[in-house]
Amino acid sequence: MAKITKDMLIGDTLRIDANLVPIFLASGMHCLGCPSAQAETIEQAAMVHGLDADELVGKLNEYLEAKENA
Repeated sequence: MAKITKDMLIGDTLRIDANLVPIFLASGMHCLGCPSAQAETIEQAAMVHGLDADELVGKLNEYLEAKENA
């Protein structure tokens, strides 16, 4: 299973699984298509949006785990 870390680029994360988009959107990150967002790490983007990067990464990894175990 792929493991998401907060130092990963958002663009790389979405290439692992495009179905992670709703998790980013629900967290308030609505600019995923923006070129600069693609080159930001999850931690950088979380800081800009006032989010806890560890919490967001946890949600992303929970989704991937659930998908793998389904």
